[in-house]
Amino acid sequence: MDNTRVYRMSFASVYPHYITKAEKKGRTKEEVDAIIFWLTGYNKQTLQQHIDKKTDFETFFTQAPQLNPNVSKITGVICGYRVEEIEDKLMQKIRYLDKLVDELARGKTMEKILRK
Repeated sequence: MDNTRVYRMSFASVYPHYITKAEKKGRTKEEVDAIIFWLTGYNKQTLQQHIDKKTDFETFFTQAPQLNPNVSKITGVICGYRVEEIEDKLMQKIRYLDKLVDELARGKTMEKILRK
């Protein structure tokens, strides 16, 4: 499967959808940001820089300071695929983020989402 189109999508174009999805379920932008910080190692300033630059997903994850060592604990199905079985590492990282935002919207506690 050719994932080039997804990789070239601007993170900034998808980010508001993550927030909208969470807020519709009574969650907050701050919680979405906390998930992104946990997953990627970015902070508020570096995340905002990527949003302002309209960084694509490939660059966003390639430049991430440090992928959280507990990402292997993220399991389950997102978009019809088991995240732990996705062979393309970049697509897997994108789906990890999708899965975490989905868990937030479904009402999971932040402690469980962040695999504490």
